[in-house]
Amino acid sequence: MKNITQWKPLGELDRFFDDSLAPIFPKIGLDLAIDLYEEEGNIVARMSLPGVKPEELDIAIEDDILSITGRREEEQETEKKDYYSKEIRRGSFSRAVSLPKAVDAKNALAQYRDGVLTIQMPIIKGARDKAVKIKID
Repeated sequence: MKNITQWKPLGELDRFFDDSLAPIFPKIGLDLAIDLYEEEGNIVARMSLPGVKPEELDIAIEDDILSITGRREEEQETEKKDYYSKEIRRGSFSRAVSLPKAVDAKNALAQYRDGVLTIQMPIIKGARDKAVKIKID
């Protein structure tokens, strides 16, 4: 009886990218994913940003776009450490997301607790503010 082997025409190509390019393009260690949902008359955005100081964040709403920019401090490398892997990204980052509904940017609230940024933006009907910076509590 013969064994049946599934044909995977791109299998070797996938393996090449997984193995050969890993040192060139390491995994990104700063996840910039945003959860965006509606709750109690607000559009809420949540973003996990561990290790980022609130004062290093800049949040703005302009023309239906929520922009979050920030900086994660650089860690000084020492000769005493023999790294096996160094994947945590440091430095500046930026993320923008289109808002699904008009929001009252002037009354938006941002909180940063335990490495999670939460922005609550009241939904409005009608005209929108052009550009507003949001303070983090």
